[in-house]
Amino acid sequence: MQAGEDVLVVGEAAVDGTPRPISWEMLSAARQLADAAGGGVVALFMGSGIADAARRWGTAGADRLLIADDPRLAGNMPLAAAAVLTQAMADAKPGVVLVPGTTAGRDYAPLAAARIGAGLAADCVAFSVDDGVLSATRPVLGGRAVSRVRFPGDGPAMATVRAGSFAKAEPGVSQPEVETLDPALKADDLRVSLEETTPKGAGGSRLDAAEVVVSGGRGLGKPEQFALVEALAEAFGGAVGATRAVVDAGWRPHYEQIGQTGRTVSPRLYVAVGISGAVQHNVGMQGADAIVAINRDPDAPIFKIASFGIVGDLFEVVPALTAEVRNARG
Repeated sequence: MQAGEDVLVVGEAAVDGTPRPISWEMLSAARQLADAAGGGVVALFMGSGIADAARRWGTAGADRLLIADDPRLAGNMPLAAAAVLTQAMADAKPGVVLVPGTTAGRDYAPLAAARIGAGLAADCVAFSVDDGVLSATRPVLGGRAVSRVRFPGDGPAMATVRAGSFAKAEPGVSQPEVETLDPALKADDLRVSLEETTPKGAGGSRLDAAEVVVSGGRGLGKPEQFALVEALAEAFGGAVGATRAVVDAGWRPHYEQIGQTGRTVSPRLYVAVGISGAVQHNVGMQGADAIVAINRDPDAPIFKIASFGIVGDLFEVVPALTAEVRNARG
């Protein structure tokens, strides 16, 4: 990354066209990198019916905003999204390209990188610029260790960013130059298209945006006891999550799974009920602002990352906590 080069950052729209929570983190990451290198932030927001949301998102730190609003971009299908990202890179000529580490981003970022012959570091949680060379930090071995990837030489460096790694930028701090990017899509780019979206369920569909997530593990003993988790989540006005062990046992649907092979969430409050704290689960929620762990085992690994720990019988603690939350919230 040469001094003065720009950072191109991609924002991603949810089904309703609003920016996904990670999109606000992306602008924070891009702004930090651009300031370190003395460059600017070029933001790309693509999707269908997203122009107004894109303009608001761009004010959270972008210097220049490219809006690709086209029905053919609904759902960020990999081939079409990769084509638009490649087009934006040709236009902006950035030194660094940051893509959300979402299901869609992990699909189209490698395609775009291959098309331009760029290196790609996946699932990054931090960046630095030393003597003009970009370094990216990413977890490896299931989060047990971290590695640093360097991008020497010319050409753009590309990376996908793990959700929960950066603070969410606030709109209204910049007034970017807004430009329309007309997607130059070929027939091959449209081989896959979005026909329909079906909500996964009230709890699971809200996990990405929920400010409070209450998750349950095998400590609940049997699936019927998840009613305790649901009641506490309802009292908070939050969403329900689960560990992989619970999902694999058939207690909860897969879309509620949080962890390395499930969803990554970064709520203001994460309540872990009967969860031991295996590293595979922790990597999916350790970006929460505050973590409350409820477990009767004082040596449970979850307490090592918890902001507050309650050692006790969850069947006594959770109903009492639910009642207090309901009273506090009226």
